Amino acid sequence: MKKITALLMAVLMVFGLTACGSEDINAKSEGVMTYAEYAAAELDSAVVIEGYVQAKQSWWNNSATVYLQDGEGAYFVYNMVCSEEDYAKLEQGTKIKVTGYKTEWAGEVEVAEGATFEIMDGNYVAEAQDVTSLLGTDELIDNQNKFVAFKDMTVEASTDANGNEVAYLYKWDGSGQDGDDLYFYVSLNGEKYQFTVESYLCDNTTDVYAAVKNLKVGDVVDMEGFLYWYEGVNPHITSVTVK
Repeated sequence: MKKITALLMAVLMVFGLTACGSEDINAKSEGVMTYAEYAAAELDSAVVIEGYVQAKQSWWNNSATVYLQDGEGAYFVYNMVCSEEDYAKLEQGTKIKVTGYKTEWAGEVEVAEGATFEIMDGNYVAEAQDVTSLLGTDELIDNQNKFVAFKDMTVEASTDANGNEVAYLYKWDGSGQDGDDLYFYVSLNGEKYQFTVESYLCDNTTDVYAAVKNLKVGDVVDMEGFLYWYEGVNPHITSVTVK
């Protein structure tokens, strides 16, 4: 009897810890949009969203650019009002509430410059969602701004400013230098896609920047990053692994 009682108490304790430790990452405060409501909102309309910081892209002149995500979708918040002190508080996983306007730039749907935010209780870090099979489909854009993965893609040649075939370029046209954005082509099933290491997000001191500079044409790679859009899919890559 004592053993049964002890076992029951242990089960209840585990259940209680699980329940206390769980969090509905899609729950919203009063007046806050669900991701579906945000996605359906008209461009240039006022929006109030909540999400969890997945990456900080930049801070400058009291403005911060961040990637947010919950369990339903993801958000790109461009140049929201943010002190340097508050920017330091925005660790990966931090939940924030953002008030601003929805806009679009070159296909990238985002919360426009000048939004305000407040830090909320809660923490969540998303796992990379494999979207390799969605490349070239209309469904891919439904995952815009999410933390995603691409598997078994092949590095293709780019042409630099001197007409040489290379594995990557500084800037989109090869006119840049170390420290600028890196651009490189990868292919899947005969289709080529241009991916980017955004230097504000991952500068030339990061592992991914070094990894791309070490790529060779023909390498097969797995990658992770954020599904940014610029005149079509333009992922901002945060990790590259050569297989």
